[in-house]
Amino acid sequence: MRLGVIDIGSNTVHLLVVDAHAGAHPLPAFSHKVDLRLSEHLTPDGLISDDLTVRLVEFLRECLEIAEDQGVEELLAFATSAMRESPNGDTIIERVREQTGILLEVLSGVDESRVTFLAARRWFGWSSGRLLVIDIGGGSLELASGIDEDPDVAISLPLGAGRITRERLPGDPPSAGESRAVRSYIRATVARQVRPLLKAPSPDRVVGTSKTMRSLARIAGAAPRESGPFVPRELRRADLETIVDKLKGLDAAARVSLPGVSEARAHQMLAGALVAEAAMDLLNVDRLDICPWALREGLILRRLDLLDPDEVSNRPG
Repeated sequence: MRLGVIDIGSNTVHLLVVDAHAGAHPLPAFSHKVDLRLSEHLTPDGLISDDLTVRLVEFLRECLEIAEDQGVEELLAFATSAMRESPNGDTIIERVREQTGILLEVLSGVDESRVTFLAARRWFGWSSGRLLVIDIGGGSLELASGIDEDPDVAISLPLGAGRITRERLPGDPPSAGESRAVRSYIRATVARQVRPLLKAPSPDRVVGTSKTMRSLARIAGAAPRESGPFVPRELRRADLETIVDKLKGLDAAARVSLPGVSEARAHQMLAGALVAEAAMDLLNVDRLDICPWALREGLILRRLDLLDPDEVSNRPG
């Protein structure tokens, strides 16, 4: 069968179309996305503006047309921190339903953490033993640890790269004082919540997911995207120290010259690096492996688990 997933994240809105077959991993067939940066363009009251809502609805209509063109049999749509935390999130969800017919599922932070963990577990397999997963999104940081497909510990913290940049790093580049203050804030926030993870058994493999982690690994010398998803990629804490020092002195325009840094996310890279460094440091992680699968793939896998294998393999497409 052909399945479509629309991910309304804090940075991007992304339609991913995959081919699903019994006993096989989902194969990407088509991708379409737009950078709306919901977490960065809120009103002073934290509302998602009418302008952003109009753009969101327009893009979702595009997604419906593409899904039909691509032969999608089932379309899932979900939203994360920007939508669930906005005071007018419920109003926008209803507006989307009325104007497009799309029913948005809003994930809790803990759900994000659990579903991302599932994706990492399926990618690396049972032979990886106990996993510790670190995921940095636009609006939140997700941490999870466990031996099974559902983690024993799942935590979500308001430490997304976009959120930190908007709320605490206004300078371009930020001043030394701003950088020190945000570093202290990030570490204090992580330290207050990591006890359940530190009490858990030591992980056999630590995994990093999300665009931010992939970009940081690329800056540190990991293989480019064009090399394919099966090339091993890693990120070391020692490399992060160098990356943080480099990013502090560069404005957003200069950061685009670094490997793996897009223009859309360049301004967020220092915040993302500070969050990654804090998480690895406070969790005693020297290195982690980069996983190409994250929340979207986890939701696809969760949905496929609910289907009868014969139904998946016998459907046309």
